[in-house]
Amino acid sequence: MERRVGSDSGSLRNQGGPVGSATIGAVREVIEKALAEGRTALTAPEGRLICEEYGIATPGEGLATSADQAAEIAEKIGLPVVLKIVSPDILHKTDAGGVLVGLKIAEEIRAGHDTILANARAYNPDAKIDGVQVQQLVGGGHEVIVGAVTDPTFGKVIAFGLGGVLVEVLKDVTFRLAPVSGEDALGMLDDIRAAEVLRGARGAEPADREALAELIERVGRLVSDFPEIVEVDLNPVFADANGAVAADVRILIGDRPAEVSRLPREEILRQMTRIFKPRSVAVIGASAEAGKIGNSVMRNLINGGYQGQIFPINPKADEIMGLTAYKSISDVPGDVDVAVFAIPAKFVAPALEEVGQKGVAGAVMIPSGFAETGNVEGQKEIVEIARRHGVRMLGPNIYGYYYTPENLCATFCTPYDVKGSVALTSQSGGIGMAILGFSRTTKMGVSAIVGVGNKADVDEDDLLTFFEQDDNTKAVAMHLEDLKDGRGFVEAARRVVRQKPVIVLKAGRTAMGARAAGSHTGALAGDDKVYDDILRQAGVVRAPGLNDMLEYARALPVLPAPKGENVVIITGAGGSGVLLSDAVVDAGLTLMDIPPDLDAAFRAYIPPFGAAGNPIDITGGEPPSTYENTVRLGLADERIHALVLGYWHTIVTPPMVFAELVARVVAEERAKGNVKPVVASLAGDTEVEEASEYLFEHGVVAYPYTTEKPVAVLGAKYRWARAAGLLR
Repeated sequence: MERRVGSDSGSLRNQGGPVGSATIGAVREVIEKALAEGRTALTAPEGRLICEEYGIATPGEGLATSADQAAEIAEKIGLPVVLKIVSPDILHKTDAGGVLVGLKIAEEIRAGHDTILANARAYNPDAKIDGVQVQQLVGGGHEVIVGAVTDPTFGKVIAFGLGGVLVEVLKDVTFRLAPVSGEDALGMLDDIRAAEVLRGARGAEPADREALAELIERVGRLVSDFPEIVEVDLNPVFADANGAVAADVRILIGDRPAEVSRLPREEILRQMTRIFKPRSVAVIGASAEAGKIGNSVMRNLINGGYQGQIFPINPKADEIMGLTAYKSISDVPGDVDVAVFAIPAKFVAPALEEVGQKGVAGAVMIPSGFAETGNVEGQKEIVEIARRHGVRMLGPNIYGYYYTPENLCATFCTPYDVKGSVALTSQSGGIGMAILGFSRTTKMGVSAIVGVGNKADVDEDDLLTFFEQDDNTKAVAMHLEDLKDGRGFVEAARRVVRQKPVIVLKAGRTAMGARAAGSHTGALAGDDKVYDDILRQAGVVRAPGLNDMLEYARALPVLPAPKGENVVIITGAGGSGVLLSDAVVDAGLTLMDIPPDLDAAFRAYIPPFGAAGNPIDITGGEPPSTYENTVRLGLADERIHALVLGYWHTIVTPPMVFAELVARVVAEERAKGNVKPVVASLAGDTEVEEASEYLFEHGVVAYPYTTEKPVAVLGAKYRWARAAGLLR
């Protein structure tokens, strides 16, 4: 009979303390020996030794070099046992017929030993065979997987999920950056779909959460201590109420990855400040000819109202648009903060050399024709030039950038001058134009719109560093197809999220989308599940689509942050109430369980045939006073933390009457200190469009013809508030 996880065998409970120098040295010796032998995988005994050093429990076992020795080891550690081939040349033991399970008597064990050796030699006659691993058979409890992978974007990443065959079938796995804290490790247990199973659903024995979390932490520490470890696979791990045991250990090794060099935050901020608040801008390739990119950039700078100096650079012109033109940036008197490039790719490198020699802080690379078209060497060349001179480079292959507080339109796209508090960035020019059009149509004021293109140098974490301290920016929304430095992004996002939302639209969610993203940008897209989990770990609000990102960017600065989880729906239509309830659940929000005294208070304002509870259905024929009284009560009661309003068009309470009433009540209650997020769904004839706009302009996020969108926006606000630690 197999051993339970919590059996009294000491070999099952390798409880380790803090990792010390002796442990580091022992593990280092194992890894260096394997690498010196040209191996990419550790043997099972080597893997078990490393687990022991890091306090990861494994079954009792021994290495047998003869059939008799296998039987002796089995008798010592306890029957039944598992036999496994040990060979650095056979990684997939099952495929080689190198695993036998549940052997109960000495004769079976001796015969099994010989069978495994014969199978292994038939599978790979040249394989070096160290012996046969005799391992105590454990089981019971829950089968889970704990592992680590080396992700191309984020580096060392920890994985946890259902183990055994279920890991392939259900793919119920979650990821975090390594190393992980105890809080993050416990969060991983709750983050899989089968979380209730581990808690003991339907009378099953629960898993020891602390033991599992500690095991996850230890794996995270191991791969962080040894970058040469490419992958760790503990599968299955048997977990029950008494502990967690790794029944099988697989560790892959390789070269130590290159260190990622990052500039100090203060240096990034100094450079980004010169780019976004330049005293002077040079346009390399400025032109007086309409239709040329260099002409559009000049017009936007001048007509956009930029107050700094503008220097047109064109070797064939003396004057452009009333400004003195210079043959080279070297001829410009005084300092230049930003150089906007509007010349073909083949002329960029020599011009960038001159820009670097001039001491320019930022190069805005509009030209295409670099890595996105296969010209990788050309992109490497300009990166080398920029780094050698300390020039920060936006792009190449971008539309430019806007920074409205400085009236700066350094772009060939249409000018934009509606100032606001949202900074938006995009990796694609087409998405940049969509941002521009949406912003203009919805009157969403922006602080910045920035194209990043190929991200040969400046990327999202550089921009976040600037927007973090920019008082003109209250929220940041980013479209991206990949992250050049995933850990740098997470580090910057975590800082920014403490004070303002960061919204991300990550393209390439599907396999085909990821392939298209890679060919478009010249950069590989990471696995979406890894992105999803780690962006959430960073506190980022992920938008499922382009319109969602834009609406979140527009709405989140309008909504006050909630202070708690209790959401109440007040609706004039029962059908809307049901749809809004579904949307609340889908958005990860909590419908408040209305206490009796609050229920009675609401009932005092609604007709007898209405419905209290949550949603609160005031019915459709009610006058404006019913809306006013119930909304005011919802705002005044401190136990309610957010309101979702459902309105439908009636003659008794027309759309604009509803909008003006709600806006007034919300303003009056906020003046009293009752500041809560309020969103509204308006159903009716076209008049509800004007009413929705009016509400939006007065601090209530409202949408016509949809119950999902206002609640999705509220859900996004809640996700940020939780990440920022604002909920009590």
